Amino acid sequence: MHLPVMPPVKPMLAKSVKEMPLAADVPGGVLYEPKWDGFRCIVFRDGDEVELGSRNERPLTRYFPDIVDAVKNALPTRCVVDGEIVIARAGRLDFESLQLRLHPAESRVRKLAAEIPAEFVAFDLLALGADSLVERPFGERRALLEGALHPTSSAHLTPATSDPDTARTWFTDFEGAGLDGLIVKPMSLPYRQDQRVMFKVKHERTADCVVAGFRYHKSGPVVGSLLLGLYDDTGDLRHVGVAASFTMARRKELLAELAPYQDGAKDAHPWFSSEWGPGGAPNRWNAGKDMSFEPLRPELVVEVAYDYMEGSRFRHTAHFRRWRPDRDPKTCSFDQLERPLTYAIEDVLTSGSG
Repeated sequence: MHLPVMPPVKPMLAKSVKEMPLAADVPGGVLYEPKWDGFRCIVFRDGDEVELGSRNERPLTRYFPDIVDAVKNALPTRCVVDGEIVIARAGRLDFESLQLRLHPAESRVRKLAAEIPAEFVAFDLLALGADSLVERPFGERRALLEGALHPTSSAHLTPATSDPDTARTWFTDFEGAGLDGLIVKPMSLPYRQDQRVMFKVKHERTADCVVAGFRYHKSGPVVGSLLLGLYDDTGDLRHVGVAASFTMARRKELLAELAPYQDGAKDAHPWFSSEWGPGGAPNRWNAGKDMSFEPLRPELVVEVAYDYMEGSRFRHTAHFRRWRPDRDPKTCSFDQLERPLTYAIEDVLTSGSG
């Protein structure tokens, strides 16, 4: 493989902002794109040679033979394209199915590629033919990408708009298809590897959850994360995720605050059973990961901030806001959660640019 931009490449990143930047705030203006929830992937193609690079610089090529075929049909013979590998099921992005594709056995990889095929969404062009484009402004790279990509049923150009009102509509409507918010890209921006020079605007909501346990931090006997639960329609306490990201001082304080709720916690704990055992519920992404936890009597309520739900779980780690001593744990149910309107991925991809 001989390309003007060679692997590995560290993807350009975005920093979180509370408010959506406007064109007047950024010299040269901005372009708004949906924020895809998948595996970041930089495609290197030189004729029949294709390599799929990941955010951690480890190739994804062997796990996604269907994407290799897809980009051969959609991209120029010599190019480097930044994008996202996603899987859509029932009109929504399905990150859990995407995780299943990372299987060590080649036979299983081929089977999964046929059963739950992935798709590639392109959003930046780093090289075309013999030319590197990394120093060109993003506006030029986007225009070249629009002309170079030939969309298919499994390879797409991400929608983009310069109109903030359209972007705000996307922010609200596209969440129902499983998208993660908005990416805001300065039009004058060169491609800067591993730098947070773009902006991302994500959904943030709050929920009151029952604290039913905690895990120790890897650095020692302090709290690493709180295990969160909500009651379902049958009255069972369901594990919905964790809250973490505490300072070390706060982790020590939490250990003392939680200690009174450890007494007798194992006796009737809904998760400390023969199904889970002392190792805790199995990790969704890493079956070998130690998931042991310290059970707590489910009497504490905490308010957490979260972005969105995937099935019955928080998609990402929730953030501790405050204790809620005024809340009865039994009132912490799924009913309090906001449900975004359904919006199909197919509608997102055909929303066009403007």
